[in-house]
Amino acid sequence: MSTNNLSYNDQGGSDSAVEVGQETTPTSSNAGAGFGLFSTNFKKNDDLKEMLESNKDSLKLDAMKRIIALIAKGKNASELFPAVVKNVASKNIELKKLVYVYLVRYAEEQQDLALLSISTFQRALKDPNQLIRASALRVLSSIRVPIIVPIMMLAIKEAASDMSPYVRKTSAHAIQKLYSLDPDQKEHLIEVIDKLLKDKSTLVAGSVVMAFEEVCPDRIDLIHKNYRKLCNLLVDVEEWGQVVIITMLTRYARTQFTSPWKEDGLFDENSETAFYESDEKKTKNGDEKKSYMMDPDHRLLLRNTKPLLQSRNTAVVVSVAQLYWHLAPKHEVGVITKSLVRLLRSHREVQYVVLQNIATMSIQRKGMFEPYMKSFYVRSTDATHIKSLKLEILTSLANEANISTILREFQTYVKSQDKQFAAGTIQAIGRCATNISEVTDTCLQGLVLLLSNRDETVVAESVVVIKKLLQTQPTQHSDIIKHMAKLFDNIAVPMARASILWLMGEYCERVPQIAPDVLRKMAKSFTSEEDIVKLQTVNLAAKLYLTNSKQTKLLTQYILNLGKYDQNYDIRDRTRFIRQLIVPNEKSGALGKYARRILLAPKPAPVLESTYKDRDRYQLGTLSHTINTKASGYLELSDWPAVAPDQSVRNVEVIEPVKEWAPSLGKTGKSKLSKSSDDKFYSDSGEEKEKGSGSSSSEDSSSEGLICMCTFYKDHVGQLSTNLFLRSYLLPIVCGPGERLHGFVSKQVPVSLSLFSLCILTPCPLSCAALLLQVSGPAFVPEKSHDLLHRMTGKGLSAQYQFPRQPCLYQPTMVSVQISLTNTTDHPLEQIHIGDRDPTGLDMHCFNAIECLLPEASVTVSLGVDFNDSTQAANFQLCTKEDQFSVSIQPAVGELFLPATMTEQDFRKEQGKLLGMNESSATITMAAENTTRQPISRQVATVANLGVVPSGQDNIHRFAGKTASSGALVLVTVELRELSAALITINTEKSVMGPMLLRDLKRALARA
Repeated sequence: MSTNNLSYNDQGGSDSAVEVGQETTPTSSNAGAGFGLFSTNFKKNDDLKEMLESNKDSLKLDAMKRIIALIAKGKNASELFPAVVKNVASKNIELKKLVYVYLVRYAEEQQDLALLSISTFQRALKDPNQLIRASALRVLSSIRVPIIVPIMMLAIKEAASDMSPYVRKTSAHAIQKLYSLDPDQKEHLIEVIDKLLKDKSTLVAGSVVMAFEEVCPDRIDLIHKNYRKLCNLLVDVEEWGQVVIITMLTRYARTQFTSPWKEDGLFDENSETAFYESDEKKTKNGDEKKSYMMDPDHRLLLRNTKPLLQSRNTAVVVSVAQLYWHLAPKHEVGVITKSLVRLLRSHREVQYVVLQNIATMSIQRKGMFEPYMKSFYVRSTDATHIKSLKLEILTSLANEANISTILREFQTYVKSQDKQFAAGTIQAIGRCATNISEVTDTCLQGLVLLLSNRDETVVAESVVVIKKLLQTQPTQHSDIIKHMAKLFDNIAVPMARASILWLMGEYCERVPQIAPDVLRKMAKSFTSEEDIVKLQTVNLAAKLYLTNSKQTKLLTQYILNLGKYDQNYDIRDRTRFIRQLIVPNEKSGALGKYARRILLAPKPAPVLESTYKDRDRYQLGTLSHTINTKASGYLELSDWPAVAPDQSVRNVEVIEPVKEWAPSLGKTGKSKLSKSSDDKFYSDSGEEKEKGSGSSSSEDSSSEGLICMCTFYKDHVGQLSTNLFLRSYLLPIVCGPGERLHGFVSKQVPVSLSLFSLCILTPCPLSCAALLLQVSGPAFVPEKSHDLLHRMTGKGLSAQYQFPRQPCLYQPTMVSVQISLTNTTDHPLEQIHIGDRDPTGLDMHCFNAIECLLPEASVTVSLGVDFNDSTQAANFQLCTKEDQFSVSIQPAVGELFLPATMTEQDFRKEQGKLLGMNESSATITMAAENTTRQPISRQVATVANLGVVPSGQDNIHRFAGKTASSGALVLVTVELRELSAALITINTEKSVMGPMLLRDLKRALARA
């Protein structure tokens, strides 16, 4: 160990002596400073401090990276705090981020020095970079000094109104820290929580609900107005946020909805009629019978959480499973079974928690997991605690139909080298014998055979279980008791010996010759036995004294004398009590008359129950359920209310969004529609036509002109062409960018077409960014097609697909796909259609079934697929009359966009809002052929369906689009630099799609 005066840090052990940056050999150059980070030269500390005090940002940055690396290794870097905190006001963004990371770690330990930088943190809260603002708030909330509570409170309130959802998320995290520091701020923090709960960003939802659970979990009134929003956002929230929200909504639902487990009424949940029809349902006989009608909000929660059963995150799946267990009707709980069984392929820690939940469920509802019984068979590689849980579940699933299979499996387990597991298996056999009377004798005979086993652990456990089973039918099994008495000398386990002695004493009248002999042997070895065996020996002596005093009187007195002077006070007390009870004398009271009734009273047979029987009192998936004890912070589920509370508290008034950025809309193309037309549009959404045409304003000549043109065009050309005419020509003329056709279009032009329901006629709220956008035609349509089904695989049916890059006619959020079907056989193919889809909830508009496709004929059909802004393949079945073929459409990321046109000014404005984590960039060396405007536009358009944005600079090329599903902006900038270098920058709030698009663009622009 080094001779320097070094103190042990929190990590303990000899490694603690190695402090920050020590090195074995001194180095004088900065080049050598990159090696030996965790060495033992104390001078290295000074070297790091010199680098932090340097005028060069590169040296400071290098020093901070190495310090953060030390912290990640678990080393103590607290003594560098003064040198690091000096750089908190650095203008270098990367350096400032690392300084904040360091300060978050050590601000609580070095509070005095951190307080000196409070003003810097306050200035950083106004920084243009969202990461700096969030980091400053994080550091500020990490300083645990009561004096700065007002400053923290003000910072949290300001951050809660920040434009960046990332900063608002950080403010939700800071709420919990401030509450733990000063609980008196609770009322002020509840105001901030109420504000953040109304936030529509999925990034904020999970964090604010966590703050709600920590600060005010009993304020259910804050959730009412946000309940439906949280349910709808749930799928898009981060995984750990999903867990928190689901747990909170489970508690909320138990207080707001009535129980769906009612047995006295009909359950009317087979269709959506429960949402819209009357509250009374008549039976087939015409008699009215009470039926349970599920609250629509209750159904909304179940419906929106069901897709999360497919989540890759184990905690999310378990959370949804417990929600269905506690909230869903009994006939719907089965949907969680397959998802829970799937988790058994995970790590053993995950298996342990999942199996505990399954063990609790299987006690009440065996039928749920019985089809998956083989999934609970024990593997040789399983840990002991996993084996024990699987045994528990198999025992709970046992019934008359499968008991023979389970017992055969148990026979193998008994031979296991894991003694604890083998003992548990014998206990499981005993439970099966108790629960299923048909196999009691079989199990008993099998356990008797185990008494001759070489392993004393198996023999001992068998004796204990046999003892419990014999209490159910003692008169029929006296031979087993005799057999166990013969084995008594060979059994050394105290519990087994005590069990045999108990049996001898309890049924001593049925073995009158053997019991006294066993007592004689015990008198010899009494002093060397374990305490539990001594107690049962005293009991045996007392019972034999009462039933066979001639043979055992002297033995009993001898054993009582030995017990009188035993070292254990329990045995001494028991001996004195027994002596006064069975041996009458002057001092013994009236109790002696009842000795026989006390000692030889019939005992009830023990009930072998699962250790998980009472765990359902805790909410599944919680720590309290896992440890079977109420943990700190556990919130109990309330009972279902007898009468449902008022559901109108969850109604939210819908307010029409106010159009912003009016100057950006342009001077022409505004249709001044009256308010009444809007009202009628929404109130009469179920109708296809309206008798009158007076809903639009008679004062607006442009609206009237459009209606006349539509009517004329429809009468002469047809409905389909009318819709296309509206879409391609009239809509851009009459309506400016971002405006919609309201009531007059839906009334004058029916849209009830089998294939062509125009997305433009469906009203949808537009964001501020969408007001700038106008979807344009594609700049380039790739001719490349992809194989969907090979003719060999499809038995003569060949299919290829391509993306035409046209807005989908069926639904605006869908991506249009063209499929070419070819019959390469010599006979017609009939009934070509689309079958099952995977995932089940995949939103797809299928083509109409093709009745007959002649030999060598081809046909092109159109599909609409909502990929939900993901490159995950859409899997479905392409079916004919005789066959089904599994196929999948894999979209490139660039095919998920719609091109958009916007001005350069608007482009820059939107780009300024999508910085930080919403920006991806890379520098590449472009091919010589791709350095001018036309080739760059061609290559970008080949990769992605984006529109060109006019640019006033020759070296900067801009492209814009939006995602088809969510309408999120996608901005691409290609900036040419010297020597064929180029900087590609992508700005989009879709943090996964950005890097994927960047990768494709780098490959395309670097290729000749």
